Amino acid sequence: MNKDLTQGNPQTVLWKFCLPMFGSIIFQQLYNIADSLVAGKFIGENALAAIGNSYNVTLVFIAFAFGCNIGCSVIVSQFFGAKDYTKMKTAVYTTLISSTVLCAILMLFGFLFCDTLLEQMRTQPEILSDSALYMNIYILGLPFLFFYNIATGIFSALGDSKTPFYFLAFSSISNIAVDILFVKCFSMGIAVGNFFVSGH
Repeated sequence: MNKDLTQGNPQTVLWKFCLPMFGSIIFQQLYNIADSLVAGKFIGENALAAIGNSYNVTLVFIAFAFGCNIGCSVIVSQFFGAKDYTKMKTAVYTTLISSTVLCAILMLFGFLFCDTLLEQMRTQPEILSDSALYMNIYILGLPFLFFYNIATGIFSALGDSKTPFYFLAFSSISNIAVDILFVKCFSMGIAVGNFFVSGH
């Protein structure tokens, strides 16, 4: 729901806008912790090490997606505040197109140089295959990562921080449940566990 943040008591308006964002951070960290616990407890130490080893590379992908989030939010909020809805729609379409191209480039780069990156990071031989598997599946999930961050940026620009919070809360809780189900009950290992986290 769109909301004009310039109307009403500034302190109240800002708190109502920021609290869902704080909640989103909590749910994100909750899932990250649960993901590590599931991998370490039900798959093994090598799986946990593989996830940790891949974090430096996945952080680069997250940075690009978050950059799209911030850039989109700034431009869209300016046009929304000015009530220039034509330019606002153009900014949204431009963001979607440019982010899709950027995502495709990053995916291609990731698939082509995944092994090289892991070798340059001096990945230990015993976790190299798990790290590569985790990385490749994470790369497959990049479109979801980019889409979520763009959508969050747009909703936030329109004064709606609750919708992204509800989506993240639901996806985090369901991901934890499905992660445990497939990893513990079906013994499908790091591949399935990572598949359900890649959208984050």
